[in-house]
Amino acid sequence: MYDKIHQIVSRIPRGKVVTYGWIAKQTGTSPRAVGRILHANPDPKNIPCHRVVNAKGKIAENYAFGGAEGQRKKLRAEGVVFRNATHVELTYLV
Repeated sequence: MYDKIHQIVSRIPRGKVVTYGWIAKQTGTSPRAVGRILHANPDPKNIPCHRVVNAKGKIAENYAFGGAEGQRKKLRAEGVVFRNATHVELTYLV
């Protein structure tokens, strides 16, 4: 399952996001399990877990690579628009 989740996340295009729930449906697991697996991401450069948000577009407060601010900076650098400090516009969903 780890490999399948990592493969899916590695294919998310720059400037786009997907939800934990969508990945969970593709892999037959729960959104929480997806979050746990991505929190232990062994290669964040090639497995861009910063492009994964919750069903409401909220970024992860405990993002493993710099907290919410680190995830926000990475997404903004890719052109993802935020509707407030913690939620992306869901029009950026893949």
